[in-house]
Amino acid sequence: MKNRSWLRYSQRIAMMMLDKMEEMNMSQKQLSELMGCSQQYVSKVLKGQENLSHETMSKIEACLGIQILPTSEV
Repeated sequence: MKNRSWLRYSQRIAMMMLDKMEEMNMSQKQLSELMGCSQQYVSKVLKGQENLSHETMSKIEACLGIQILPTSEV
């Protein structure tokens, strides 16, 4: 059950990324260069099956200008 919940979350992130990449006319290769990782890794992320670290999610947010993680303002 826990894995199923994470899989849905991961797939939601992938859909957000794909939507933004399409809007920006950005390829997987271009995103991988911005993130400093391989195109193969970006492909795995976009399939919604990769267990993402907070650091990776932060890189995705910065490169695509989207918000994945909730922010708390004090």
